[in-house]
Amino acid sequence: MVDNTGTVTETDKAAGAGKDTGNNGEDNRTARRDLAVRAAVAQGLLTEADPVVALLDVAGIRASAAALHEAFAAVTAPDTPVLHAFAVKAAPLVPVLRLLRDEGLGAEVASPGELGLARAAGIPPHRTVLDSPAKTPGELREALSLGIAVNADNPQELTRLDALLHEAPSHSPIGLRVNPQTGSGSIGALSTATSTSKFGVALRDEGARTQVVRAFLDRPWLTRLHTHSGSQGVPLALMAEGVRTVHELAEEINAAAGRQQIDTIDIGGGLPVNFSSDEETPTYADYARLLKSTVPGLFDGRYGLVTEFGRSLLAKHGTVLARVEYAKSAGGRAIAVTHAGVQIATRTVYNPESWPLRIAAYDATGRPKDGPDVAQDIAGPACFAGDVLATALPLPLLEQGDLVGALDTGAYYFAHHYAYNSLARPGIHGFTVTADAVRFASVRTPQTVAEIVAESGGGDPEALVRE
Repeated sequence: MVDNTGTVTETDKAAGAGKDTGNNGEDNRTARRDLAVRAAVAQGLLTEADPVVALLDVAGIRASAAALHEAFAAVTAPDTPVLHAFAVKAAPLVPVLRLLRDEGLGAEVASPGELGLARAAGIPPHRTVLDSPAKTPGELREALSLGIAVNADNPQELTRLDALLHEAPSHSPIGLRVNPQTGSGSIGALSTATSTSKFGVALRDEGARTQVVRAFLDRPWLTRLHTHSGSQGVPLALMAEGVRTVHELAEEINAAAGRQQIDTIDIGGGLPVNFSSDEETPTYADYARLLKSTVPGLFDGRYGLVTEFGRSLLAKHGTVLARVEYAKSAGGRAIAVTHAGVQIATRTVYNPESWPLRIAAYDATGRPKDGPDVAQDIAGPACFAGDVLATALPLPLLEQGDLVGALDTGAYYFAHHYAYNSLARPGIHGFTVTADAVRFASVRTPQTVAEIVAESGGGDPEALVRE
């Protein structure tokens, strides 16, 4: 049990304190999560003022990072340079980036803000990659001055880089992103290898391949190729086909150059996440083995590798915990009105078919709720009818004061606040289950009303009426 100080008693040690190893990984993760929920209640993380809180499983994050390293080490020739650069957009939180840095990951950034977060986390420039379809001269100049790897998006950006490198030579590795135009997954908004994607050079457009080869031959400093076919909803086979296409292009360019001009291939990220259970599938090992069979030359030691995984490293290790403020019914269906809604799970509320969330029911003490399943809606606090996390979801009947846990929310959910109704950003806490306690560390403090007012021009309320 967890007592009111968060201490784990003997009955809980075996269930929750273990690492995610072997076939018990999902069971251990579920046990740790349930212990953390109870401890969050016992330690007062949920209050009347802060009725929603986000929890991150530190052991789970470490296990995912280790799995990523192991998967690619198993298929890569010895001494091959491999950089796993975490996609900062998936969890723009400095303590999370620092944790991943300590687990051997770098950072993939796509804005000055993300670069600032990576630098604050202590990720060095040589382990940082800058991607963006709209880099300004200032962003490029900063990256080049620091020695950060840059993936150019298009021919105009290459021309801009020509001028910047003429002004000040740089030791930054520089590559070009190409779109293999291999097709879409089930979520169009996240499919980046379609025929009309905004990203990279469209490789199958008329004359494009010849122009890409020429661009490399004209620029000896251009030494990388980059591709990324998308993320959630994109099948592994489609991702692997995109990598195969880019590897073939690298071979063609090197043959035309008469030397190995391209020394590194950045294969992006995009491993999809299973949002239907605690099972982590597909795995990094699944994807690495598929790549090995599809593109064997990628792993023979001639090319360095960069990956840019994000969601798959964090999603399964986050839980949003919220109090049921009221329990009611309408049209014969039960409704639990909670404090977690569109401000947390924006994609789920607006596109529930593509972004369903699992919901766990807990009683007021944080213990998993028992009882027969009842179809009920899990509603959020925002003032519009569609603010619902789940519709007619079968769960033990929720009552006022109970808790709901929105699962698999460690990436793109509680770190990407949507300020509908000026709802506050929740506090975020990392947790570690030790042999005798659940310990929390503050990742981000809850937003206060005063901070909301200040961000909304509260420092100068007379700005528009002053003569």
